[in-house]
Amino acid sequence: MKLHKKGLNTICTHVGEVVDEKYKGAISPLYMSTSYAFDDVDVKRYPRYFNTPNQEGLCKKIAALEHAEAALIFGSGMAAVSTAVLAFLRAGDHIVLQKTLYGGTYNFVTEELEKFGISYSFTEGLRPADFEAQVQENTKVVYIETPSNPLLTITDLEAIGTLCKKHGMVSMIDNTFASPVNQNPIDFGIDVVIHSATKYMGGHSDICAGAVASTKEYMDCIFQLAKNFGGSLSDYTVWLLERSLKTMGLRVKAQNENAQHMAEYLNGHEAIAKVYYPGLPEHPDHELAKKQMHGFGGMLSFELDAQYDAAAFQKALQLIKSSMSLAGVESTVLSPTQTSHSLLSASERQKQGIKDELIRFSVGIEEPEDLIADIEQALKKIATTRITAAY
Repeated sequence: MKLHKKGLNTICTHVGEVVDEKYKGAISPLYMSTSYAFDDVDVKRYPRYFNTPNQEGLCKKIAALEHAEAALIFGSGMAAVSTAVLAFLRAGDHIVLQKTLYGGTYNFVTEELEKFGISYSFTEGLRPADFEAQVQENTKVVYIETPSNPLLTITDLEAIGTLCKKHGMVSMIDNTFASPVNQNPIDFGIDVVIHSATKYMGGHSDICAGAVASTKEYMDCIFQLAKNFGGSLSDYTVWLLERSLKTMGLRVKAQNENAQHMAEYLNGHEAIAKVYYPGLPEHPDHELAKKQMHGFGGMLSFELDAQYDAAAFQKALQLIKSSMSLAGVESTVLSPTQTSHSLLSASERQKQGIKDELIRFSVGIEEPEDLIADIEQALKKIATTRITAAY
């Protein structure tokens, strides 16, 4: 008999929930204990071992969402990134990474890996040939991020998975911008999937967490390092994250629709020089995104025309918030040069195409008409201020 395959929202709602055997509550009970019995038990539970009841349940949910065999949750996205990367690298090894990466990941690689005797190379582009050109005899890991932060470039998942299998390397992806709703890299041959669960998994700008999903074999390798690094998550935050995941499918699909609407509006606006969104047909990777994504996501970036000041524009917004993070139900904007990529040098940002005029736009669940009205009033306000100042 063929097993029925559960749908996305059913997985979000039910998989991994902790059953309240005593009181029959509708949601998972919260187990706050940091100390459990060690004798006459099937599992010796300890928070740093990622196996308290709430941790265990949440890991099952995330694994199911990413079509993986197992998962772990961490105290932050960077705890997930650093632990996953270092689990597969030793002194003398080499890692290849795409050139367009989240700033925190770039800093971790350039500031920390050499301390462990690990070398690294960044690709010049995102074609499969760009990655293969950087592969060395000691290359053990290839690391990608798609869609990328903040320019929404798309990397070919299947091609990277095939390349890594050809050379016996581990393939890793930061899947934060897509979320499991829009993209499941394991289906395309990627080995390890990483998330900043702070973002779409949390979705309400009140959780800091990370997640990694893969095969049981690879997750065991990651666990062996994770338990020593101690990057576990408090059970209260675990409980909040499980609550948030229940609505992730609904939230992200609404954000997808809004982002498409806003990208099309901005793309035709005289005050906007350029829009970066894979859902636009003119995006250079639009066809590839259609092939490997279920939806184009709630993230986009745009550059204001040179006559408009990006900082003044963001300050003039009234509904859309200026905020450091992303993927909450509320719409937010930020300047990557001042936040996510501020630690990169100006020349490095220029190489990556990250300009001072670039604004990253995390689209929320508000009505698009209200978001458009806010953008229009902000543009009008700074235009009027500029004209007044000229006189």
